[in-house]
Amino acid sequence: MKPALSHFHPRATGLRLLTAALVLGTALSASAMPGAGKVPRAIIEAQQDLPPQVKGVDVEEHLGEPLPLDARFTDEEGREVKLGDVLSKTKPTLLTLVYYNCPMLCNLVLNGQVKGMQELGLELGQDYEAVTVSIDPEDTPAESLNRRRRHLQSMGKPERAPWHFLTGSDAEIHRLADAVGFKYTYDASTKQYAHPAVVQVITPEGSISRYLYGTTFPPKDMKLALLEAAGGRVGTSFDRVVMSCFKYDTASKRYGFYIFGFIRLGGTLVFCALATMLIYFWRRELKKGAAA
Repeated sequence: MKPALSHFHPRATGLRLLTAALVLGTALSASAMPGAGKVPRAIIEAQQDLPPQVKGVDVEEHLGEPLPLDARFTDEEGREVKLGDVLSKTKPTLLTLVYYNCPMLCNLVLNGQVKGMQELGLELGQDYEAVTVSIDPEDTPAESLNRRRRHLQSMGKPERAPWHFLTGSDAEIHRLADAVGFKYTYDASTKQYAHPAVVQVITPEGSISRYLYGTTFPPKDMKLALLEAAGGRVGTSFDRVVMSCFKYDTASKRYGFYIFGFIRLGGTLVFCALATMLIYFWRRELKKGAAA
């Protein structure tokens, strides 16, 4: 699944590439005729060209790799912190990279994240935490505080809830972005950033466990990703049982029903039922023998 891109117009881009392809096809046909010359370089370059704001925008998954925990940022209160200081050591973390003046995509990602968090069945602070980092070095702690308050209020959470909003220097932002494979570019003509739409799931040890793509995040996928990242340290016993019946599909980037996990679970339940029944009859026979 391709990550969503900011300021990317598929219809216009598709038309442009189609036109270039038709021109190239005509030129190739002409070049095959006797006496025809080579295809002009400009046509080849046009066919390969992408809109400037889309070049370099991608997600390169670095599953299992550590984050730069010593990277320095500024929190919503204006205090300098290390990334490792705001990441939970006992719970998984939802990490998002956005910027506050984004005209559309960042708001969609954060709103989608909030909606998913509200429907998780897990509690922010008790089962997981969240960290949002701005990719714009011009963003300020005051803007971080405003965003943090707004999103926590929409969830009905107190201001002390562990969702940190960070800003930082360009160098430190790129250290983090490079570590998670979050590739973005700055378009000087619009003074905006082109970037993917993705939420990273981080383990309590500070490594990358899973990527959730898009602007809507199914609660099931988000919950299973958090349970997986936690390694059984959060959630109920039933959650851990359910986890064995779902498996992550790398092609669809979704968690799907795992038939062998279900069969294994079913076998365990049948075994427990038989064991309970045998113990019941065994105890009944013991009571009969004692009465006789």
